[in-house]
Amino acid sequence: MCGITGIIDLRGNRAPDERLLRAMNARLHHRGPDGDGFHLAPGVGLGHRRLSIIDLEGGKQPLYNEDHSVVVTFNGEIFNFMEVEAELVRRGHAFRTRSDTEVIVHAWEEWGVDCLRHFNGMFAFALWDERAATLFMARDRLGVKPLFYAEVDGQVILASELKAVLLHPGVSRRIDPQAVEDYFAFGYVPDPKTIYSAVRKLEPGACICVRRGERIRPVRYWDVPLAGERSPGTGPEQYEAQLRERLQAAVGRRLVSDVPLGAFLSGGIDSSAVVAMMREIGAGPILTCSIGFREPRYDESRYARMVAEAKGTDHKAEVVEAGDYSLLGKLVDIYDEPYADSSAIPTYRVCELARRHVTVALSGDGGDEDFIGYRRYKLFAMEERLRRRLPPGLRRAIFGPLGRLYPKLDWAPRVFRGKTTFQALARSSVDAYFHGVSICADEMRDLLFSRDFRRELGGYRAGQVFHDHLAGKQFSDPLAMVQYLDYKTYLPGDILTKVDRASMAHSLEVRTPFLDYEFVEWAASLPSSVKLRGQEGKHVLKRALEPLLPHEVLYRPKMGFAVPIDLWFRGSLKTHIADVVRGERLAGCGLFDPAMLDRIVVDHQSGRRDYSATLWALLMFDGFLQNASAPALSV
Repeated sequence: MCGITGIIDLRGNRAPDERLLRAMNARLHHRGPDGDGFHLAPGVGLGHRRLSIIDLEGGKQPLYNEDHSVVVTFNGEIFNFMEVEAELVRRGHAFRTRSDTEVIVHAWEEWGVDCLRHFNGMFAFALWDERAATLFMARDRLGVKPLFYAEVDGQVILASELKAVLLHPGVSRRIDPQAVEDYFAFGYVPDPKTIYSAVRKLEPGACICVRRGERIRPVRYWDVPLAGERSPGTGPEQYEAQLRERLQAAVGRRLVSDVPLGAFLSGGIDSSAVVAMMREIGAGPILTCSIGFREPRYDESRYARMVAEAKGTDHKAEVVEAGDYSLLGKLVDIYDEPYADSSAIPTYRVCELARRHVTVALSGDGGDEDFIGYRRYKLFAMEERLRRRLPPGLRRAIFGPLGRLYPKLDWAPRVFRGKTTFQALARSSVDAYFHGVSICADEMRDLLFSRDFRRELGGYRAGQVFHDHLAGKQFSDPLAMVQYLDYKTYLPGDILTKVDRASMAHSLEVRTPFLDYEFVEWAASLPSSVKLRGQEGKHVLKRALEPLLPHEVLYRPKMGFAVPIDLWFRGSLKTHIADVVRGERLAGCGLFDPAMLDRIVVDHQSGRRDYSATLWALLMFDGFLQNASAPALSV
């Protein structure tokens, strides 16, 4: 795991600014504290920060082919590099290291852009081919590793994190109005946007191959193969056996390391499954790490201990106070752009704990997307059954008024919270799902934003993100559709962003077996009916794991990795959040209606409404404004 940077001239051979490239690279020291390296040539500058994982002595980067005509700077791991290397050796290529990085330059020589279909891994890289005068950038299929880029006066500026790109003085810091709208809907800025108009993220499963004199155009080389309900074709027992076999293979691919390796163990199904597979493979001593909370409603530590004891791991655990909000300032610097998932706090802490013992940790991320694990999938399925029984016009006529008139009872048990359900039933399937995942609904954002900013948006709505992803696609199964949307948005924009920045802040590499693309393709081929059975998500995963894990772990209610921000904002952070939301930065940036900001604080702290998600988003946005270069900000 590493950090990469680059300055490439696509118009000519202007020498890259070496001082700037070194500064960009130094800004990513946390991603690779074990050393740095540079390639400087006419029109080309590539930088690298190294976290040594494989071939500790021979894997220094940037790395070259035999005659130095091809050079690459690479972040991530190619898990099947030994198989790819063997194939390339058969084709006449000579290797001089044991590093997975070297397969990239030889695979490019042999297959060009098609080299990507040979790689199973998590990666972001930039490759320069001097003979072909070609820049080749790529990101892994699911988006585990990030890659940011900007174009400035014919140059491509690229880096693993936004903070390094922004060091270039020619990169404009003008905020993208659509990104602000997206952020207050999703809680993150979805790919390919960033908070800045001038900087883009390379999307998961996409690459850029551009010769000097050509324009940059990202191209998709892989997509999640979710289309709809498949014919079962086999029985449940066969699915369960295949799942164990395929997950074990995905875990096994991620155990190659020349440094200490362990696993996160929250006590949930997915991380427990990864640990169980490590034990089935016969991995040596397994070190596991977990974070617990003193408050029972957030604490899963006893389930983590249960799995650790059952699997005989060396378990390291720490208890974090649910009032651990000392990281607020740190989070702003880690994520570079507004990011409103409060579970970034315990994620940061568990990465901090793991790094004291290991350099690589396996995680269970992706299991919910693979096997319909989120509660919102179950709610969507129930709503969808009713939507399909009633014509759209009738649904709008009945549920539209109910959604407007029914009071929003945030304090009441879920069974009495009908407003959100009525609103969803009045909408189309896509718009209903967007409404369900939004941290601020359309109506709320209309009230939150100032009149001038709404005018600046020109009618743009964040829901367009979903519609753009679905354009030209057909889904016979609505659950497959919402899974697909999460693979394209929530997974890379929220989950993987959270883990990458939190882990790399501690120079820790995190590997995700559930996001092995071959495993994802297989899971996508399963019918939704074996994943969601009645009200039970992950049905086939739980059944497959019954011989390996305690029943109590598999069939307990899902808790999630949350912190009590609703209570913070009525208790220990009551004064702080009121000062921030009513403060000069938010009021003076021109994006918000000051009266609505005040109302949100009053209504939340009085207990009339639960605005905790909106308040957290505002708190993080204020931190972003404070951390950014205020004079350069404009909308």
